[in-house]
Amino acid sequence: MSDLAAAKAAARKSAFARRKAAHAAAGPGAAAQLSAVLAGYRAVPLAGYMPIRTEIDPRPAMAEAAAHGVVGVPVIAGEGQPLRFSRWTPDCALVDGPFGARIPAVEAFFEPEILIVPLVAFDIAGNRLGYGGGFYDRTLERLRARRATLAIGFAYDAQQAQDLPLEPTDQPLDMIVTETRVLTIPRG
Repeated sequence: MSDLAAAKAAARKSAFARRKAAHAAAGPGAAAQLSAVLAGYRAVPLAGYMPIRTEIDPRPAMAEAAAHGVVGVPVIAGEGQPLRFSRWTPDCALVDGPFGARIPAVEAFFEPEILIVPLVAFDIAGNRLGYGGGFYDRTLERLRARRATLAIGFAYDAQQAQDLPLEPTDQPLDMIVTETRVLTIPRG
């Protein structure tokens, strides 16, 4: 294992423990800050995610956004491929997808302009540590090559880290929303 891979594995282990504790302590309303942010982008096509394990749940904010525009969730097309996004509504039929995430039973693909991005850890510079598959990095790179795409990391405050091991292919976040705050990342 390379030094970078080992550093990422150690960072993930620590971050998963912090996220697990934060998830156990979380009460209702964790998505209120996210709802407030998304209210400023009514009718802009966006994609959230179906939470797995101890991820913070964006579905309440996604449901509010779905009343005003198109909302979707990621569908994994295959290893090494960017994500695709299928239209989601709070009452749509879902089936099991790869990695334990639920996906819409009826595929209706579109390209979002806003992505709510799950993560394992983040720093105040807008960097994120994901699960290691590179799905969101490939997806953001592809979408940003076509048009401005807003990447909003959604996490618990406890997932903040000081120094994250990074690679040149890691795509930065434009904003990070937690259960208590909104961090807008200046880009120079």
